Amino acid sequence: QVQLVESGGGLVQAGTSLRLSCAASGGIFSIAAMAWYRQAPGKQRELVATITRTGSTNYADSLKGRFTISRDNAKNTVYLQMNNLKPEDTAVYYCNAVPVYGNDFWGQGTQVTVSS
Repeated sequence: QVQLVESGGGLVQAGTSLRLSCAASGGIFSIAAMAWYRQAPGKQRELVATITRTGSTNYADSLKGRFTISRDNAKNTVYLQMNNLKPEDTAVYYCNAVPVYGNDFWGQGTQVTVSS
């Protein structure tokens, strides 16, 4: 079992930055990739960014250039740096771990609210 704990969310003003963290523990050696998703009120959960075990990254087209995903393998932590935040970035952000085999693991989510 993999446990994921997100942190770093909060209430910020538009145009500012925020960095989310996701600390993984448990069966971390089984993780092939990690990702951030978000879900805004009344909307479906959407993929924000992914990062593989080797560090390859992928982003939602609409977020390229503002969001950056990274990882610190020594700390078993994945980060999401969010710059120039907009009100439409308001959502619950979830950390996701994709194992080599089996079902994905999810964190509990962290709320990000961007005021205009």
